[in-house]
Amino acid sequence: MNAMTEQAQPIALVAPAARRTRQARVAWGARVVTVGGDAPVRVQSMTNTDTVDAAGTARQVKALALAGSELVRITVNTPEAAAQVAPIRERLDRMGCDVPLVGDFHYNGHRLLTDYPDCAQALSKYRINPGNVGKGAKHDTQFAQMIEAALKWDKPVRIGVNWGSLDQELLTALMDENARRATPWDARQVMYEALVRSAIGSAEQAVALGMNPAQVILSCKVSGVQDLIAVYRELARRCDYPLHLGLTEAGMGTKGTVASAAALSILLQEGIGDTIRVSLTPQPGEARTQEVVVASEILQALGLRAFVPSVTACPGCGRTTSTVFQELAKTIDDHLRAQMPVWRLKYPGVETLRVAVMGCIVNGPGESKHADIGISLPGTGEMPAAPVYIDGEKAVTLRGEHIAQEFHALVERYIEQRFGAASRP
Repeated sequence: MNAMTEQAQPIALVAPAARRTRQARVAWGARVVTVGGDAPVRVQSMTNTDTVDAAGTARQVKALALAGSELVRITVNTPEAAAQVAPIRERLDRMGCDVPLVGDFHYNGHRLLTDYPDCAQALSKYRINPGNVGKGAKHDTQFAQMIEAALKWDKPVRIGVNWGSLDQELLTALMDENARRATPWDARQVMYEALVRSAIGSAEQAVALGMNPAQVILSCKVSGVQDLIAVYRELARRCDYPLHLGLTEAGMGTKGTVASAAALSILLQEGIGDTIRVSLTPQPGEARTQEVVVASEILQALGLRAFVPSVTACPGCGRTTSTVFQELAKTIDDHLRAQMPVWRLKYPGVETLRVAVMGCIVNGPGESKHADIGISLPGTGEMPAAPVYIDGEKAVTLRGEHIAQEFHALVERYIEQRFGAASRP
């Protein structure tokens, strides 16, 4: 039968699968960030300042929070760093930044959390790497000390396993176990199993020590896209703890961005993942906040969250020899992002705004009609006129040398009229 003569069936709508994890709470003062369950997938980031530099670290934490990071992790690796955690928290509070701080501990976390109670109290969550809490008989004792601190100060923990610092005793035991199998697993599969067992086993150990299971978050960080997908699918199958996603070292620039988007998008579409971090290596001169921008864009592209208004712009072709549409698209996008810290409060819902900046008559009018507000700039050989569409209807046609400035003003007016009303009594 010809496909055209078959009974038409509606194409199924695609949406990310529902997540199935329990819900944790990460709080500071009146600010509570829920993680897991039906809460939004949260964006997390990490500073790269020396924590001993309290002023510099506080400034970067605030910048990351303003960019959209809902949790910010800081390194706590020395007594000097631990001594500055409470002052960092105090500086942030004075700056009006209530983002929860997560302490990243390795090797000596048990001592720092015990010896510096102000640090333990000022943090909102502790990250514990079971591969770096101690060797042999010290492992369980030192892990227990960190859990005891979490219980004392009522803090959730993220048990973060990393294949670069995996518990070697566990890995050796699993390799020996594998050698006795009639059909041994591939070495990489043994590594996957070690990661998953380390995370779940450590979580069970924490619960046995008194932790509320709802206050335990897990992660199994690796650097390869396919490795991450395989490990998290299995981790999600075996437990219902909230899961933190991210490649442990995504890389720099395009490579890091693409690798993170590829891995995280597949898992998030399958309903796996409750917090995410894009661990980008900053390029020279690039702001640390770029990792937050990429993480937010991944969630927004999947339709899971809306952080900033979206700007649709064509890539350009032989019809669009002018660079006006490129410059206008960048100007509008930069302005919308820069204004969001203020607009989130002033214009509730503005993050859902859709703007189109198109470069010729082929797709320009159509895309502009699909957006909330859009402009179709003239391409090569076209009439020097730029129709503007608002809510699907042609509103005005701009001409002359000031098209960019006039469209910018129209966008501002549209935002005030549509979203300003929501904030007025």
